[in-house]
Amino acid sequence: MNEILFFGRNVIPIIIKNEPNIITKPIQFKFENENENKNEKQIKQISSENIQKVTVGEDNETILTIEGNVFAKGKDINSKNPNEFINISSLIEDKNDRIIEDIVSGYNSIYLLTSNQNVYGIGSNEYGQLGFDSKTLPKTEKPILIMKNISKIFSGISSNHVFLLNSNQELFVCGGNYNSKFGLGESRKELKIQKLTKIQNIPKGKIIDIQCGFSFSIMLIENENENPKRKLYSCGNYELNGLGKYGDTDEFTEIKSYLFENDDDILDFSCGNRHTLILTSRMMIGFGDNFYGQLGTGDTNNQLIPIQIELPKLIFNEDISNYRILCRNEKSFLYYSPPSFSNLEEDLIKLFERKEFCDTSFKTKNGEIIEAHKLILKYRLNQNENQNQNQNEIEKLKEIISNKSIKESNQIFEMIYSNRIINPVLYSEIKEIINLNEKIEETMKRIYLNENENEKDFIIERKEKQYKFPKLILIMRSELYRGMFLSVTEDKSNKVTDYSELSNKSFQIFEYWIYSNQIKDEIQITKEIINELETGIDYFQLNQTNPNLFDLLIKKFKNQN
Repeated sequence: MNEILFFGRNVIPIIIKNEPNIITKPIQFKFENENENKNEKQIKQISSENIQKVTVGEDNETILTIEGNVFAKGKDINSKNPNEFINISSLIEDKNDRIIEDIVSGYNSIYLLTSNQNVYGIGSNEYGQLGFDSKTLPKTEKPILIMKNISKIFSGISSNHVFLLNSNQELFVCGGNYNSKFGLGESRKELKIQKLTKIQNIPKGKIIDIQCGFSFSIMLIENENENPKRKLYSCGNYELNGLGKYGDTDEFTEIKSYLFENDDDILDFSCGNRHTLILTSRMMIGFGDNFYGQLGTGDTNNQLIPIQIELPKLIFNEDISNYRILCRNEKSFLYYSPPSFSNLEEDLIKLFERKEFCDTSFKTKNGEIIEAHKLILKYRLNQNENQNQNQNEIEKLKEIISNKSIKESNQIFEMIYSNRIINPVLYSEIKEIINLNEKIEETMKRIYLNENENEKDFIIERKEKQYKFPKLILIMRSELYRGMFLSVTEDKSNKVTDYSELSNKSFQIFEYWIYSNQIKDEIQITKEIINELETGIDYFQLNQTNPNLFDLLIKKFKNQN
């Protein structure tokens, strides 16, 4: 369901049909490939392990699974069969270091971060980007240990260099250093730096991200004591290279622009070969080479300093914070990324502020009205199986709010929503009706398994019958409904097409699992039920939850047989 916008070089074979070779304004991406991908079967096999992350270099493709395995292909990875995916994590000599937590692709090399916080490299070492002398080791088809005790890796599709950050915010670099893109200063301008070298002059603050282009690097720093808190710094060659300012620089220096002056929230940024795109909470900003329209400005004029880029109306969500940027060599993508289940707390807080979901009101001592979602408040107030008792807790909160100013009331609601203590005095007044350790899963199960129809507000039709589901449960269980209900532009119709292909027993399993994340012990699982519910999982896009319904079914089926 993801929305993808594309602009830049429409490569041959043309990936977007009926469009010119150069697309200068963002258009909706419609991938049309008549020929089946020759790696499709293999990717399907890999995806059975649940894909966690995919990265692409100039000459490699890499897949990280949730299980911690890494599959990759490329001529510098597997010279005998460059188009075949192989499990490169299994090639690590230390068997205790084969569980991978993160992967990063460079131009023609791949970096692996293990669960033990060790970094391995594989592929080309032509410029010393694996941290070894390039004459002694021009490339390797087995992962080799580069450095230990590392928390993050930074590289790029056009880059022959890599940055490694440890938990102490110490930054190391190696690889091709043409145009001083390492930020090491005037004294270090070697073409190749083949041994990991510590960067001494890092701007003050916490390193959030580093993106690497062909002959430049950009760093995002967060400093709570400055305004704005987040700033971008760049180093390298400025001509047509996405540096964001006039003149070369051999140290990381701030990219200054009026576009950043009133914005504390740089959400995402990406570097291509010679261009950079930045997403803030208000706009998209770009600079660098624009020969193929990869900046999305509507023309092919290069931009050496940051400019604002006009975006078309975003389909899924007007909140730009739900979008991400990906820059390739001569093209760019802006894509909708639904909030992940791991950020449920933050997403629910956003939901509280949406008036169409609010169904109870609180009045301050000055008569101001604060609207809230009664069901969400139940997550935060003490739970009791007695519904009258639950209602009394909300009435207690209303009494407290009636004696507070609008500012104090908003602080109270923010504390309730976020489970954070904001003001000790205010907290002491309501601590008896707030449960800081309440688990959302357990609360949902307790609320919804009591068959309270008033709290089931989304209708699914099936065999001429109507079934009511709570929107918040569906938000938690399904990416499909997550995008629908959290979007301000999506159609919020309370009806889904007839879902009659499931038998009564399968639908009961499906319904109970949505509420409880469990399968009743007394249910007998058959192959027919498994086949039916596999369809249901795809239909409702429920396959990204944990535990997965299909996995639970298979496990129970095996135990019963």
